[in-house]
Amino acid sequence: MPGVSLVGSGSACLTVQLTNDELSQRVDTSDEWIAARTGIRQRHLAAATDSLSSLATEAARNALAMADQSAEEVDLILLATSTPDDLFGTACQVQAALGATRAVAFDLTAACSGFVFALVTAAQYIRTGVFKTVVVIGADVLSRWTDWDDRTTCVLFGDGAGAVVLRAAERDRLLGFELCSDGTLNHCLNLAYQPEPAPLVGNINVQMGTFSPITMNGREVYKFAVSRVPEVIEKALFRASLTTADIDWMVLHQANQRILDAVADRLGVPSDRVVSNMARHGNTSAASIPLALDEAVRAGKIQPGDVIATAGFGAGLTWGSAILQWL
Repeated sequence: MPGVSLVGSGSACLTVQLTNDELSQRVDTSDEWIAARTGIRQRHLAAATDSLSSLATEAARNALAMADQSAEEVDLILLATSTPDDLFGTACQVQAALGATRAVAFDLTAACSGFVFALVTAAQYIRTGVFKTVVVIGADVLSRWTDWDDRTTCVLFGDGAGAVVLRAAERDRLLGFELCSDGTLNHCLNLAYQPEPAPLVGNINVQMGTFSPITMNGREVYKFAVSRVPEVIEKALFRASLTTADIDWMVLHQANQRILDAVADRLGVPSDRVVSNMARHGNTSAASIPLALDEAVRAGKIQPGDVIATAGFGAGLTWGSAILQWL
């Protein structure tokens, strides 16, 4: 059975930045209030000329360049997103923009856990010998669905895209994983469709609504994350026959610095081993893990052979962990 190797990472460069001070001109908040409660100082936003597909394509192209892999050699593109350009799917637009003419492409939605879920899904195609080269992208434009007058949520979210290239290899570097869902907690965090009945003919009505902005019960999501995330990482480590002492880097979904600190403390992982870019990017949903991973790799922090514990958690509610070895 082939193994899975991570051979490249990439991210998109967003030029529009919104600082806490600038956001305080819109809602009753302040840089001090936001930073103390979340660790966020600014976030990047998609420009008027950007699209989800353009950001995802840029991230994928940069990951392929690091991997020294041509787009024509890609067998599968998995796009983890909750904010597609097209509700029928955006991955095929990315496939066309990359020129990945032989690749199968489809979207996967698991909100902030999406990248981990997509990574594990991609690995199964490689392990069964169906595909040899897969691009996994996490990308979201949450600014489309943020209520910019709700200071409890608008301070959290930003836009972004990150990607990795997976390749079949003799040695398997996806060392272990664990994925979970609990739909009974869906009400804690969602971006729900709001139906509006519209008359069609006679007594027949159809739904012609739209999606409402993001809503979140921050207290419940925090309690959920600090409890379930350490647990799921420990389960993934167990499947990998490793312990927390074997972790070189922890790359978690960038939701709140307090959550990152609490998870690291519970697992006994030193803070200098926890990758955090939250101050500059905020919560970018499915993009947050590959974006943080790419920055750490390009900064020279993550080195070949390093063991990385990733964990995503968010709407659904969903959560999961994958234990990886870089290159």
